Amino acid sequence: MRFGDKAGRMIVVIQCAASKHSDAGRFKAPDEKPVIFVADPQAAPANDTCIYARPDDHAKNDITWRDLLVSYNKAGGNPFGLCPAYCLYENKTYGQLASRFGLNKLYILSAGWGLISADFLTPYYDITFSPSAEAYKRRRKVDRYCDFCMLPMSTDEPIVFFGGKDYVPLFCALTKSAKGKRTVFYNSVNPPTAVDCALERFETATRTNWHYECAKYFLSREGNR
Repeated sequence: MRFGDKAGRMIVVIQCAASKHSDAGRFKAPDEKPVIFVADPQAAPANDTCIYARPDDHAKNDITWRDLLVSYNKAGGNPFGLCPAYCLYENKTYGQLASRFGLNKLYILSAGWGLISADFLTPYYDITFSPSAEAYKRRRKVDRYCDFCMLPMSTDEPIVFFGGKDYVPLFCALTKSAKGKRTVFYNSVNPPTAVDCALERFETATRTNWHYECAKYFLSREGNR
């Protein structure tokens, strides 16, 4: 299988992961309790040690948590100890992709935040598109999200995406203005719907988190070119 262009002329997008470092930084509410971002705070289990919020809920006045996160990244410093996006997740594939392609060529497709750059300081969150996740974590199509799209729309570089079928619609929506060829890898028998994207099947017996295996194979192939 031929994966595409040279590493220097390629943008890599990989979906986020449920497994995040437990000590990852969190925003603080006015009462100093840590904030955990979820899809449905009302359905979250009772917990007196934290507060639950959606990324686009109002944090104060008309300022949302998303707005605050943008300001936090622009301010410099990092008082809450937030992780760059590629360091937030436990799986080592994110770091390997960052090392190979560079932080300016790696993006994370986050169910909570949208398409974010690898170095974007990101708080702990628990939001997913997975239909098997608990209801309070699961983002639905009808939910309102003002997703980030940090990909430079002027780029004509090829873009590759590693992620499950539940993440493909968001990838397609947030990259539709990109001028470069977009390639979506998948492993199901039936290909996903990915308008205006090339589809490449990665065959593997792995069903859960198969995209990490695909990304690692991608790394090995690109390293030998």
